[in-house]
Amino acid sequence: MLFIVGLGLADERDITVKGLEAVKSCERVYLEAYTSILMVDKEKLESFYGKKITIADREMVESEADVILAGADSINVAFLVVGDPYGATTHTDLVLRAKHLGIPVDSIHNASIMNAIGACGLQLYNYGQTVSLVFFTPTWRPDSFYDKIKQNKDLGFHTLCLLDIKVKEQSEENMARGRKIYEPPRFMSIKTATEQLLEVEESRNGGACTRNTIAIGIARIGSKDQKIIAGTLEELLEVDFGGPLHSLVIPGVMHFLEGDMVKSISVNPESITKYATIH
Repeated sequence: MLFIVGLGLADERDITVKGLEAVKSCERVYLEAYTSILMVDKEKLESFYGKKITIADREMVESEADVILAGADSINVAFLVVGDPYGATTHTDLVLRAKHLGIPVDSIHNASIMNAIGACGLQLYNYGQTVSLVFFTPTWRPDSFYDKIKQNKDLGFHTLCLLDIKVKEQSEENMARGRKIYEPPRFMSIKTATEQLLEVEESRNGGACTRNTIAIGIARIGSKDQKIIAGTLEELLEVDFGGPLHSLVIPGVMHFLEGDMVKSISVNPESITKYATIH
């Protein structure tokens, strides 16, 4: 059996009872460690779960799935995913490979950013397309996300912006030379995301992400020290959100209860009154 186990958002205790029972029954346990991270290290998970854990990086999951699935037709193997198992298409691919090999699969769900984002006070069914913001480089500054934010806004929908994570990534030079030398991990901050949004707005000039656009910054959602602060993009540039992981929400049309909630977590409630669309 292959167990795809969601770990939740923060630490070793966020796993469900069902998930923990599944992990304890497994002979091999893999932790996917590139689409998201927990706020504790592997050793803490091993101590709590009572199992040795193998880190599964992008290369292993996407190119060596057979190693993960080896023998899973006769023994139990766990593949641990931060958040919910199906937050990334890579995990769907692993499930399809397992089914092709006749390996039974059991998915055990958990909280993820996609539902925990409700903590910012905006109703989940009023969200439109989710977008990803990647780190700009001197030669690559993609802005296709802008169209989705604008479409959502035109329809009155909120937008969840997932911010880039770089774990075990190679530089262009090392990749070109075939050298397996990896860059230090990087996690996009709300400040960087805001700067990039404003840069794209300056070139697009569509009004979706101006300095007066209301946004909500979310840091370390699900942890004891989570931080959720609303304000204009300009105001959020000055907020210290602390360590990763960060996300950003751009509200569309808000119900008055949503508006009241956002004001309660804002840098300046008057900014919400002035610049937000509240019905």
